Amino acid sequence: MAGTSKDDQTGPYEQIYRRIIEGVYKPGERLIEQRIAEELAVSRTPVREALVRLEGAGLVVNARHKGAMVRALSREDIVDMYELRAVLESLAAKRAALRVDVVDLARMDEAIDEFDRAIAGEGPVSIDELRAMNAANRKFHETMLTAARHPLLGQMLSVTVDAPLVFQAFRRFNRAESERSNLFHRLMRQAVADHDGERAARLMTEHIDQGRDVLLAGFDSVGSVNGLFGTGPAPA
Repeated sequence: MAGTSKDDQTGPYEQIYRRIIEGVYKPGERLIEQRIAEELAVSRTPVREALVRLEGAGLVVNARHKGAMVRALSREDIVDMYELRAVLESLAAKRAALRVDVVDLARMDEAIDEFDRAIAGEGPVSIDELRAMNAANRKFHETMLTAARHPLLGQMLSVTVDAPLVFQAFRRFNRAESERSNLFHRLMRQAVADHDGERAARLMTEHIDQGRDVLLAGFDSVGSVNGLFGTGPAPA
């Protein structure tokens, strides 16, 4: 490919992370250091270091006799993870309603606007639009967590929110579902601004359930978590 890609401008950790998130490296796939080093045009040492970090982030596992692999998930895993995520993020929303400040609200507004811009195009969603949606969504949820002022909750969510699944949920959203997702962001932002923790928590639970339901419908249609990956626009 001619020119310089976005991956060329980032380190091995960021490049491998993106490839896992976007389904280039699929659940259960072996991550062979030499092959990845050749793909990224780097030595094996930074690849090895990146895989260790990704294992700590919960995206990579080390299997006996197989080495590093992208973490695989079952349907039950998806249900369990989203159930726990709904509990934790609804608590974050409830706490945020008590502790939010104007900086947090301004950052939520930025994330909402960025999400709107990402879904404003006509026709099939592009990979760049998906990336923008995913980034805006992450910004909103991270700001909600920041507003909660609860470091331990943040640690727990860091191993509960499965970033590849979130990305694949967006990949399967139609335009109406994408708009509904950002409507939830708006409603939660207002509930937090109004210091209505109970409403913010209820909205967050329903919002998380929306993503779960899209993923489970996709899983049931293809019969495996691997089938959730690789549909829609292909990563560049």
